[in-house]
Amino acid sequence: MIEPLLAVLADGKFHSGQALGKALGVSRSAIWKQIKIIEESGLDIYSVKGRGYRIPGGLDLLNRELIEEALSPEASRSLRLIDLNLIIPSTNAKAMEAVYRDGHGSLYLAEQQTSGRGRRGRSWASPFASNLYFSLTWQFSNGAAALEGLSLAVGVALLRGLARLGIGGVEVKWPNDLLWRGRKLAGVLLEMSGDAAGDCFVVIGVGINVRMPEAAAEVIDQPWVDLQQAQGVAPSRNRLLAELVNELVPALQQFSEEGFVAFQDEWQAANAHRNQVISLNLGNRQALGVCRGVDRSGALLLETDGELQAYHGGEVSVRLA
Repeated sequence: MIEPLLAVLADGKFHSGQALGKALGVSRSAIWKQIKIIEESGLDIYSVKGRGYRIPGGLDLLNRELIEEALSPEASRSLRLIDLNLIIPSTNAKAMEAVYRDGHGSLYLAEQQTSGRGRRGRSWASPFASNLYFSLTWQFSNGAAALEGLSLAVGVALLRGLARLGIGGVEVKWPNDLLWRGRKLAGVLLEMSGDAAGDCFVVIGVGINVRMPEAAAEVIDQPWVDLQQAQGVAPSRNRLLAELVNELVPALQQFSEEGFVAFQDEWQAANAHRNQVISLNLGNRQALGVCRGVDRSGALLLETDGELQAYHGGEVSVRLA
């Protein structure tokens, strides 16, 4: 009952318990119980005696039909399924669990993640119906070595998708973040399953801040931004998702054929740390130098004392010095 109830309340207007019960064919008591369940997800619902229930500002709920309408023919042909969920632990976890059942080109969406993750196991704030959380499964051949630079290529595809909506000023941070004026806007998490030397599946998880509630932002431990702040107005999440997928699909196909080198110049042009002094955290040691971009494989190039050294992914993290 929660989904149809949210669909009615999404307009941001007051609806009486009696009217909601009549619309959904249940009692006012049943409506009250569902309202309590929804509130447990973190959504604020105003309850005013004599007027009913209201979600301040309304909701921009994900809608499969609207997403499918906005997909390009190429993206539509490439997607095996669109799996839309209300609340799950994480879209990446669900995709990894179902990858051999649902296969290549499966898209998993959620209104909320209870255990959203970023790179290196960090938590990803995932409030209900506020931001965008999705995972796309894609099959590759030639093993893990051929996947070098994939997270960077995904970042370029996301930039292209944002540009389709007129959203500019976004930069890439090696190896998997999107920044706006130095603050984190989006992150990418890749997970692989299969033969490390042959055919394998990659789950491409994306989280992008669209309209972050203040309460959810309290747990974020780094500078962040959402599209509402960056652009003054947040785009429709359905349109945003479709445009990102419209760019992701051809980018993944191109990466399969040409590797990261096809995206290298575009990534370099959007590099947030280009020619800046940065610090690399390498676990038990640090490296300091000038960021000179990335090589043909997507490795980070750091210049220290006139010498250029390449650093690959894994547990490396980057900070401005």
